[in-house]
Amino acid sequence: MEERAKGALRGMAWAILLAGTMTLAGCSGDLVPRGKVVRAPKPVRAPAQPAMETRQCFAKLQSQAVSFTPLPDQNFGGGCSAIGSVKLLDIGVPASGLGAMTCNLAANFAAWARYGVQPAARLVLGAEIEKIETFGTYNCRPIAGSAKLSEHAHSNAIDVSAFVLSDGRRISIQKDWNGDKQTRQFLSLIHASACKRFNTVLSPDYNAAHHDHFHFDMGGRGGFCR
Repeated sequence: MEERAKGALRGMAWAILLAGTMTLAGCSGDLVPRGKVVRAPKPVRAPAQPAMETRQCFAKLQSQAVSFTPLPDQNFGGGCSAIGSVKLLDIGVPASGLGAMTCNLAANFAAWARYGVQPAARLVLGAEIEKIETFGTYNCRPIAGSAKLSEHAHSNAIDVSAFVLSDGRRISIQKDWNGDKQTRQFLSLIHASACKRFNTVLSPDYNAAHHDHFHFDMGGRGGFCR
């Protein structure tokens, strides 16, 4: 009788131990080490969709067979940003130094290169444009001689410095703005074409800071052409 009682007690002990082991095994993945607090993971936010105006501009570039990559919106601090910007890959005329550009600026630059610069080179210089050289686009800096941020600080401006032709000539703003008659005619034509496409166009005639390039931007109210 005593032996049966002891056996029953041993059986109950094993049953309790087994049940406890199974319970721990079943919830071991949810156990939290002492001193730590479980926090729900932060939800992953989907990238913000571009504004309607920017999406329409993307569609415009695509319809004109311009190859580009949309860039994520970025704020760099100090008021500098690149919002609704793209990286131009192929506009039909090779161009160097292109970085982030607002889509509107990119669309107007691509159209100017194709329908302003290239035809003018054929008509006046009898050659093809093989490359447009630029000093770049985005640059977090103020306007020269001012505390106000440049449109470059918003990826909304581009500085064009020179043109390489298929016959080997290189026409630069610095060297040829006051060059021979033919070169001056070419630069005058493309300057006038730019004034129809960009809100602000600045040449060496504006001030000494622009002695070596054309500045184009889409800021302001438009119609400022020097």
